[in-house]
Amino acid sequence: MELPAENLSPSPSAAVSVPAVSAASSPVPALKLWEIRRSIGLSIGAALLMVVGLIACALWYGGFPSLAKDSTVTTRTLFDLLKLVFAVVAGIGGVAALVVAYRRQRVAEHGNKLAEFAHELAHAADARAEVTKALAEAADERAKIEADRNGMRLFNERFAKASEQLGSEKAAVRLAGVYAMAGLADDWMEGRQTCIDVLCAYLRMPYDAPREWAGDGLTSEEDGRSEKIDQRARSAREEREVRHSAFRLIGRHLRLQADDANSWRGYDYDFTGAVLDGGDFSGATFDGGMVSFREAMFTGGTVSFTGATFSGGRVSFRGAMFIGGTVSFTGATFSGGRVSFGGATFSDGTVTFGEATFSGGRVSFGEAMFSGASVFFGGARYGLVKISGGTLTFGEAMFSGGSVSFAGMTLSGGTVTFSRATFSGGRVSFGMATFGGGDASFAGASLSGGTVTFAEATFSGGRVFFGGATFSGASVFFNRAIFVGGKVDFERARFGVPPEFDPGVSGRPPAGVLFPIG
Repeated sequence: MELPAENLSPSPSAAVSVPAVSAASSPVPALKLWEIRRSIGLSIGAALLMVVGLIACALWYGGFPSLAKDSTVTTRTLFDLLKLVFAVVAGIGGVAALVVAYRRQRVAEHGNKLAEFAHELAHAADARAEVTKALAEAADERAKIEADRNGMRLFNERFAKASEQLGSEKAAVRLAGVYAMAGLADDWMEGRQTCIDVLCAYLRMPYDAPREWAGDGLTSEEDGRSEKIDQRARSAREEREVRHSAFRLIGRHLRLQADDANSWRGYDYDFTGAVLDGGDFSGATFDGGMVSFREAMFTGGTVSFTGATFSGGRVSFRGAMFIGGTVSFTGATFSGGRVSFGGATFSDGTVTFGEATFSGGRVSFGEAMFSGASVFFGGARYGLVKISGGTLTFGEAMFSGGSVSFAGMTLSGGTVTFSRATFSGGRVSFGMATFGGGDASFAGASLSGGTVTFAEATFSGGRVFFGGATFSGASVFFNRAIFVGGKVDFERARFGVPPEFDPGVSGRPPAGVLFPIG
């Protein structure tokens, strides 16, 4: 058994380049400025020294100290002197203003450098944040991968353990293995089909249904043989319990809603060749996938499909053998998909379809053999079957023994066909059936033995067609049948032993019944 391959992604890597901010390549120099009062004082002092120096040079240039003295100070001289003073004061003020303006420019330039540096820091912080995020994501991814690996490792260990338990010689251990495998299927969505396949494979293993072996009355020489028989009987009963538990678990999961996390609907189930002496699929829904009971053997006990719904996918009982016990489809709904009993053998036991509803899809009993079992599609005991759509076919089936009952069936749509079927023994009953629509075809059927009865059936619509059928020995009865519509067509049938109608009707066909002309 191959486990689902691990699909784990490689370990993630995070590579984000963050430009380094070097103190040598992109430093922000400290702003070195003197205190404002100190700067202005020094500037004014320097200006005064410069003025004094200029005055000194002017005096020297004028020949100081041998300057000509004028005892009279004119108004113009005073005015010129005032202008000189104001000029000196204005010059000193200008120097102070220049100092302030220079400092303001230096501060503005330094502020711009600080803004640029702050931008670089912000960009570096963003880059570091990206790195941190990438590293966190990488760590999360690594943690997830590690968790997946650990989970896969755990699932594999659980699978190996459950498989080992299923192979145990002890029934109790095998039973634990069945529940362990089912629990693993619930937890392991990717491997659910694998777990189901293992359970189905276990149920396909060779199995001898338990019988009642009696050891009483044996002679002393046979005591040893009696003990062996008793041990075989016990082992067989234990194995039956394990198998029935597996069937119950599968049925339980098929009863869950489709949106339930533990629902097993839509998966494949392969019971090909399995031996069933009990199993509970009641209320199960088969709406997808492939379910195979091909060549399975129903040997005893009760296998229940009561209330099951067949709405999609394919369910195959082809070649199955019903040789004992009861198989119940009571209340089942066939509304889609395909269910095949083609080539099945009904030789013993009971198969019931009471109260089943056929509203779509296709249910086929083509080439099936009815030789001894009791198959009920209706009747007072099992409820009435309703066929309103789809196809129910018994083409080329062989009815050689036992009983097949459609008593009380309602055919209001769809098609029921017995084309080329062979009726050579046993009893097929349509008693009290209602043919109100759709078609029932016995085209090419051979009625050479046994009994086919339509007693008290009501023909109110649709058509029952016997074209090409041969009535050569079977007893076909329409006693107390009611013909109020529809058609029963015998026009191309061949009669060795004609069907029987109520006394008083002979000589002319009932209304809606068509016999061959001449």
